[in-house]
Amino acid sequence: MSPESVMNMGRLAMETTILVAAPLLLVALIVGLVVSIFQAATQINEATLSFIPKLLSIFVTLIIVGPWMLSVLVTYMRGMFTNFSLLIG
Repeated sequence: MSPESVMNMGRLAMETTILVAAPLLLVALIVGLVVSIFQAATQINEATLSFIPKLLSIFVTLIIVGPWMLSVLVTYMRGMFTNFSLLIG
């Protein structure tokens, strides 16, 4: 394996990881921000208040975006397995 192929595999792995994790992280960020604004507006200082809305929103997002995330991961793994003999040889 050449250093270029290793770097390419690592770059592709990081890109896929970021692409798959981005929807869940963005939803958690937006829900956390909304809950924080609500807490600041109502002066409720409860640290555990944001957990349930985040959990529910991530669950709903996973149901909606889950098939796409799975197809991205399957495409990545299929590409790795089909090109593995070319990479090591």
